[in-house]
Amino acid sequence: MSASSAEAMELSDGARVGLREGLVRLGGRFAGIGYGLAGMLVLLAVWWLGGRLVESSDDLMAFADFAPAPALARLQDMVVTGEALDMAVPSLARVGLGLFWSVVIGVPVGMAVGFWARLRALTNVPFQFLRMISPLSWMPIAVMTYETWDGAIVFLVAVAAIWPVIFSTAAGVRRIDPAWFKVARNLGARAWHLLFTIVVPAVTQDILNGIRLALGVAWIVLVPAEYLGVTSGLGYAINDARDTLEYDRLAATVVIIGAIGFTLDQCLQWLIARTNWLRTDG
Repeated sequence: MSASSAEAMELSDGARVGLREGLVRLGGRFAGIGYGLAGMLVLLAVWWLGGRLVESSDDLMAFADFAPAPALARLQDMVVTGEALDMAVPSLARVGLGLFWSVVIGVPVGMAVGFWARLRALTNVPFQFLRMISPLSWMPIAVMTYETWDGAIVFLVAVAAIWPVIFSTAAGVRRIDPAWFKVARNLGARAWHLLFTIVVPAVTQDILNGIRLALGVAWIVLVPAEYLGVTSGLGYAINDARDTLEYDRLAATVVIIGAIGFTLDQCLQWLIARTNWLRTDG
């Protein structure tokens, strides 16, 4: 066998292996999508069954519009008319501002706590104590402190979101290998260089994980926080639909809240995967 034939055979074998691995990865992605769709179908079936039970009950039949058929029909109407967008934009703005302030405050605090052991020992108990207080418990203080309802809601969202950011950032800083700093100092790096060439790249994924956790908490807090006298947003829409007994609109709004929250979480999950230093074949 000639050298050229052997090289061609090796390339052919490599191509087959690469094709096989690609097909395995593609099959895994399709399987994940299939499981996700199956899970959503099960959820829809449970929702439909619950609607049927409510409809057949004399005591609960007033809530029959909470069933999938009227709720999804109302959802379609809300999307077409732009009502869904109108109610979502103010809520996204409030959550975005709350997350912004939680990151602006939480990341530096988390880095400081991660770097200095004495500061970590000093703040551990107070931080854990404050973390366990429901963010909605600060509602009276928020109302007294801020002149606008929007400011109060942003404050409550930030209070809810700041703790995952602080603790994730601190954990990321503590995992940095001290040898990296020694090498950088030996090469003449200053504190500013250490921060932006070692610390920030090393903890980026931890910060994003903290933001993802913070988003989940903030999105949950947002709806009851928007009961605070505002006349816009998803929480206001839920409260208004309840007061006007529009249960199809209420259910449709719940679906919108879940869809937006899921989309935001998936975007952050994708970003976290893109910043992962540990690359895998999957």
